[in-house]
Amino acid sequence: MTQNEQSPDFPRRRWLLLGAFALAFGVLAWRALDLQIIHQGFLQDQGDARHLRVVSLPAHRGMILDRNGEPLAVSTPVDSVWANPQLLVPARDYLPPLARLLGLDVDRLQRLLAARADREFVYLRRHVTPTVAAQVRALDAPGVSLQREYHRYYPDGEVNAHLLGFTDIDDAGQEGLELAYDDWLRGTPGAKRVLRDGRQHVIEDVERLRAPRPGKDLRLSIDRRIQYLAYRELKAAVRRHRARSGSVVVLDVRSGEVLAMVNQPSFNPNNRRHLKPAQIRNRALTDVFEPGSTMKPFTIAVALASGRYRPDTPVDTRPGLFQVGVNTVRDVHNYGRLDVTGVIRKSSNVGAAKIALSLPRERLWQLYSDLGFGQLTASGFPGEASGLLAHHRRWHDIEQATMAFGYGLSVTPLQLAKAYAVLAADGWQRPVSLLRVEQAPAGRRLLPASVARQVRAMLEEAVGPEGTGQAARVQGYRVAGKTGTVHKATAGGYAEHRYYAVFAGLAPASRPRLVTVVMINEPSNGDYYGGKVAAPVFSRVMAGALRLLNVPPDDLGDADALRQAALREGGPA
Repeated sequence: MTQNEQSPDFPRRRWLLLGAFALAFGVLAWRALDLQIIHQGFLQDQGDARHLRVVSLPAHRGMILDRNGEPLAVSTPVDSVWANPQLLVPARDYLPPLARLLGLDVDRLQRLLAARADREFVYLRRHVTPTVAAQVRALDAPGVSLQREYHRYYPDGEVNAHLLGFTDIDDAGQEGLELAYDDWLRGTPGAKRVLRDGRQHVIEDVERLRAPRPGKDLRLSIDRRIQYLAYRELKAAVRRHRARSGSVVVLDVRSGEVLAMVNQPSFNPNNRRHLKPAQIRNRALTDVFEPGSTMKPFTIAVALASGRYRPDTPVDTRPGLFQVGVNTVRDVHNYGRLDVTGVIRKSSNVGAAKIALSLPRERLWQLYSDLGFGQLTASGFPGEASGLLAHHRRWHDIEQATMAFGYGLSVTPLQLAKAYAVLAADGWQRPVSLLRVEQAPAGRRLLPASVARQVRAMLEEAVGPEGTGQAARVQGYRVAGKTGTVHKATAGGYAEHRYYAVFAGLAPASRPRLVTVVMINEPSNGDYYGGKVAAPVFSRVMAGALRLLNVPPDDLGDADALRQAALREGGPA
C-alpha cells in the first residue's frame, strides 16, 4: 500500500497508542510520586519494621570472689538458638537436621513451632556449646539465629554450693548469696539497632542505643583454701560415720568474718538436673539443733561473772543424779566432788544444772540472749533460722537446769560459732559477716576479759588428758573447746539412739585467732560421742587453717602451767 493509500484510521490509532503510553507514564509518575514523596515516611517505617530491629546486648553478671580474689562464680559467654516460626515452618526440609543438632525430637520441634506460629521469636535451645553454635550457623536455616547470652559457672562445684546458691537460665539469682546480692551482681543489658535480611540474620549494626553495664563483683569473707579443707574433712567424716548430714563453720575471731562454711550432703550447681529441694539448704544457717554440752561454758561464764563462783569452787555431783521436781538430771558417771573447772573438764550435767539453779534465771537468759541465741545473726543469708530461746518468764526449774547443759533451746552452727567467738575475743562480740571486712568493727563487751580467759582455760582442760575432747588437739598449738553429744528430739521426747555429735572450739588458746564448730547429724556406725566423731574433724580443719594463715604455734611445752596460772588468777591463758 502506498503512502497515499494509508488507512484513514491510522492517525487515530497512533494518537490512541501515544495516549496509552502517556497514560501509563502518568500512572507510573504518580505512583513514583506517591511512593517517594507522599507516603515515603509510612513506607520507610514499614520497611524498617520488617528489617530494622532493636536487639538486647547482654551484660555479664558480676563475679563472686573469695577474700583473696579467687573466682568462686563467673559468667561465661554462650549462644542460644532461636527461630522465627513464620519463616522456619515453611522450610520443612531444615527441621530434621536442625533437630539433630539441638538434640530434639523432630515431632517435638514441630509442635513447639506450631504452638507459637503467630510469634516472631521462640527459643529452640538455650546455652549451647560452641560446636553446636557453629553447626547451627553453618546450616543457615531460614529464620534461625543465635543470640549471645551468659551462663553461670562455679569452678569449685559442690564445695561452695550451699553458700553461693545458683542462678536460673536467665542468670538471675535463685538461691544463696546469688539471690541475696542479686541486685548488686546483676548487670544492666544494653541495646542496639540492627538490620536483618530476609532470613532474620543480622547483616549490619546500625547504631548502639545503650551500652551494656556489667554487674559488680562481690568479694566474700570465705578463704577458698580453708573452705576446701573443711569440706574435704567433713565429707570424709560423714561417710566414715554413715551420718545423715553435717556442717562446719570457721570464724575469724578478730573480724567476725566467716572463713569457711560447708555442709554435707552437697550438690553440683553446674549440673542441677536431678537436684532435690532438700539438698539446697545451707544447714549451717537454716537447720537448728540443741547444742548440748557446748552450752556449759556460757553457764559457767555467768557463774564466774556473778562473783559467787571461782574456777576452784567445789560442786558436789554425787551420786551422778540430781532430782529437779519430777525430773532427773543424769551424768554418764558418778564424778563425785568436782570444782567448777572439773564440771567443764568432765562435762558434768549435774554440776552445770546445780550451778545454773543457784543463779538468777534473768542473768542466764540475758547472756544467752546477748550471745545471739534465739536471734538471726544478721548475716544476710536468705532463709536463715533464728533458733529458739524462750524468755526467762516462761522457765521452770527444769528449763533453767537443762538449758545449762544445752537442752531446751536450739541454735544453728553459725550462732554457736558466734557465741564461742565472744570467749575467744576476751568477752567482745563482733557481728559475723559473709563479706570481706576491710576494718574490724569495734563490737561490744558482753563479758569481763578475766571471765572469758578463765573459761578459755577451763576449755583447755576439756581437751587435756582428762577431758572429753582429747581428739581435738592440734600439734604445736594450744586448743580450747567443748564436746557435745546430744539426743535428738522427736515427737513425745528424745530418741534413744539418735544423736548430734558436736564440737566447738578455738585456737591458739593463748591468743585465739579462729573459732570452729563441727556438727555431725546422726552418726550410725557405732561411735556417736562428740569427742569421737566431731572433735577429730575440728582437729584436722583447725590444724590446716592455722598453718594456711601462718598463725605462729603457741604450745611451748609449759601449757599446763600457764593454764593453771590463768585459772588461779583470771589472767591471760
